[in-house]
Amino acid sequence: MAILIDENTTALVQGITGREGSVRTRFMLDYGTKVMCGVTPGRGGGEVWGVPVYDSVAEAIKAHGQINASVTFVPGPQVKSAVIDAIEAGVKFIVVPAERVPLYDSLEMIALARKKGTYILGPGSLGLLSAGKAAMGWLGGSEEFAREIFKFGPVGVMSRSGGQTSTVTWSLVGSGLGVTTAMHVGAEPIVGLSFAEILPLFEEDKETKAVVLFGEIGTVAEEEAAEVIREGRFTKPLVAYIAGRNLPSGMRFSHASAIIERGRGTAESKVKALESVGACVVDRPQEIATTLSKILKGSEKK
Repeated sequence: MAILIDENTTALVQGITGREGSVRTRFMLDYGTKVMCGVTPGRGGGEVWGVPVYDSVAEAIKAHGQINASVTFVPGPQVKSAVIDAIEAGVKFIVVPAERVPLYDSLEMIALARKKGTYILGPGSLGLLSAGKAAMGWLGGSEEFAREIFKFGPVGVMSRSGGQTSTVTWSLVGSGLGVTTAMHVGAEPIVGLSFAEILPLFEEDKETKAVVLFGEIGTVAEEEAAEVIREGRFTKPLVAYIAGRNLPSGMRFSHASAIIERGRGTAESKVKALESVGACVVDRPQEIATTLSKILKGSEKK
């Protein structure tokens, strides 16, 4: 199985006629994602890689029936209108790769999504990939790379670093493990799906036996994840790494969301919160796969 997307997910690409939209659509099709249609206002009636293009999401759904998911390859200032178009048309999962989305636009579209029961991954997300089933966004890069690196296995991966999503998966595969679904939650100050919301989804997935959390300083995302474990809504093994542990308070690290202030979002507070609920927090990224291998092998012996 997988979470959020699988081989049965029907998808559309907003901004399909643009450079990134076109290239990523080709990758998604090659990987096996069911890309049913695309949307670019003013470009309706055309095709990209044989995929029909419409002027709005509502038109696309009228022609093809219900669409499960959308990925928005549009510039930051245009993201809000694209996302709202998808939400109002009934799409329940939207991947938003664009960075530098205006803050109030992010707040508005995430609030609307929660009201309508829609999940947003991002803004600033490289996307997600369910091994051997489907991919949405940039994650995976090409079919050849994706099939080589993202091999199926028992581990779910969620990361605040786009690049490390692939690196962690590569290390898991190299250790004889693999992934169900791997995803980058996004690098913007405000994002939709959080670790705390993703963990219960992995809990429900029977093929996910454990989860990797690649975190960073800044925000309280990891502390919120710890609360989910404390409440019993996630009970599987969790191995975590927190990047930026040696930086002083107030210093930015990599992403817009990675800044610590007034004791909140520090590496120490995240490690303490996760360890207090039984998660295993490693000191170095290269320890993630080896630690998880030991945990899963120990579980098999019981």
